[in-house]
Amino acid sequence: MTHSPTVRSFWDETTGSWQYVFHDPATMQGAIVDPVLDFDPRAAAVTTENAEAILGYIRDTGITVAWILDTHPHADHFSAAHWFKTRLGAPQAIGAKVTEVQALWKDIYNLGDEFPTDGSAWDRLFADGDTFMVGNIPVQVMFSPGHTLASITYVAGDAAFVHDTFMMPDSGTSRADFPGGSSATLYGSLMRILSLPDDTRLYVGHDYAPDGREARCCATVAEHKAHNIHLCDAPGEAAYRAIRDARDATLPLPKLMLAALQVNTRGGRMPPAEDNGRSYLKIPLGYFEPR
Repeated sequence: MTHSPTVRSFWDETTGSWQYVFHDPATMQGAIVDPVLDFDPRAAAVTTENAEAILGYIRDTGITVAWILDTHPHADHFSAAHWFKTRLGAPQAIGAKVTEVQALWKDIYNLGDEFPTDGSAWDRLFADGDTFMVGNIPVQVMFSPGHTLASITYVAGDAAFVHDTFMMPDSGTSRADFPGGSSATLYGSLMRILSLPDDTRLYVGHDYAPDGREARCCATVAEHKAHNIHLCDAPGEAAYRAIRDARDATLPLPKLMLAALQVNTRGGRMPPAEDNGRSYLKIPLGYFEPR
């Protein structure tokens, strides 16, 4: 039995997002993590170039997809999770705290009683510590909030899909200033992830390729302990929060955030069509301060 999955990464340069397929090479069962739907904000057009590339890889490799996994509702891209479910039939899953994110953004968007906040857009809501199998690979769910209320990490054998907690070591860690975010909570999540074995591969959700280097997606726990620019000096919580909060105060909101959250809190579904058969996105004017 092997506990080391094969991981294939897919980078969406437009949003700087990493998407993953991991599988057990012994059984060829696998899972998709945080797939991206393409969205052109100027035309409000949704396309599937990223998803089609992942689907082609799955079919060419002969992987049977057992799960479609979200780490959290994303603010910078549309989720392709539901698109994959309609084509592969695999269940969608996310952390149980997604219901709190749904309630928060239901209020921001003023969505009304027709918008459910019970997590029913997903087939499974994972609790902290839940485990499941992908072939012979044991997967443990680790709650890792701070970036959002609902963020989780999937620890699949010796690979952990940490999404918006760590960045690559030369970029540090992820922002914690979205509604429901907290740098204090994020610090606790980072420390918990760093308690994994040193050779655990941490697969991040984003890379913006600083200084013109090639985009990267993976570093080990040991590499983050030694080289992560926000953590290598082993700061305490107060020192880390000062670094994180100061950085977050300089960051603009993601350009797709107000569009993406009303799709991603529905598990990647578009808003219900109106009487003309077309879906529409709502923009809450004046809710956020300009940056």
